[in-house]
Amino acid sequence: MPAHLFDYVDPVMSKTIRIELVSDFACPWCFVGKRRLKKAIEQRPDLDITLNWRPFQLNPDMPRQGRNRRDYYRNKFGDERARDLRRTLMAAGAEVGIIFCDEPDAMAPNTLSAHVLMLWASMDDNIDTNALAEKLFNAHHVACENIGNNDVLVRIAGEMGMNTTRVISKLVAGDDEDKVKEQIHQSAEGGVTGVPFFIINDKFSISGAQHPDHLTSVFDQVSNAQ
Repeated sequence: MPAHLFDYVDPVMSKTIRIELVSDFACPWCFVGKRRLKKAIEQRPDLDITLNWRPFQLNPDMPRQGRNRRDYYRNKFGDERARDLRRTLMAAGAEVGIIFCDEPDAMAPNTLSAHVLMLWASMDDNIDTNALAEKLFNAHHVACENIGNNDVLVRIAGEMGMNTTRVISKLVAGDDEDKVKEQIHQSAEGGVTGVPFFIINDKFSISGAQHPDHLTSVFDQVSNAQ
């Protein structure tokens, strides 16, 4: 997938690397990108790398109840291209330990509520947002669950130690949906048209599910530019 390398690097830069990862939990390449990023970070234990999650919706017009996933991809890409894309995706997933599910009744979800849940988690220092992201990705792409469904989200929230009574009440009320939509709008205004999209130290960006070696090379350039 194409990469947009940095235009310039500030000569004064610490070995702290801040990554803003713009993604959509329904995006399979975002899941692959997350796993590849994890491998890259593990290869640079000397760097202080922090990761923050930013929301994006590839299909904000998806009905809140979702649509049948097979029908959705068939209508979007056509049968032949959908099969080709799936073969490519399965191979990429296998490299990072992801076995993508393909059940006939699996749903393509509206991910707004999932992003709202991540927003709430990001406000709680006791919640590991990376672990939450992994659970959301896994629920959709491996377990074939509908992460637009409140019951699924509440269960995941409980697994993360969040207050499930409060979570379900706020989800039903639509709390903070406008905040998430505004964050998505800001990303689009900033030039994000596809995901995953990595913003590093607010200085440059990379798009696509890049391989770990490419990411570590970027980390090295950032950390050495002091």
